[in-house]
Amino acid sequence: MTKNCLECGEKIIGREDKKFCNDSCRNTYNNKLNKDATNLMRNVNYTLRKNYRILSEINLEGKTKTSRKKLTDSGFDFSLFTSIYTTKAGAMYYFVYDQGYMFLENDWLVLVKKNN
Repeated sequence: MTKNCLECGEKIIGREDKKFCNDSCRNTYNNKLNKDATNLMRNVNYTLRKNYRILSEINLEGKTKTSRKKLTDSGFDFSLFTSIYTTKAGAMYYFVYDQGYMFLENDWLVLVKKNN
């Protein structure tokens, strides 16, 4: 019994359980299957990397103060972050990996960096 590649339909030569004629067809097939989920993850990861870069460029000292407008003007997206840390006093820090920020009064933020 001859089997055909799931992607291009070419005849498969080789192992009995083989589904694709080559790596290119296998990759193309799986990329099509995972396109929606991959696109969402790609967009989220792009935004997280951008947020991290913005925080890193502003927070050179490990702790600094900046305005919300400065972050927003740089393209920072406040809806995406990787974790939240709540202090004993109840203050909430939002982290993008090891770069964090906390909202202060009058649209100011304090930027911090975790020391691991």
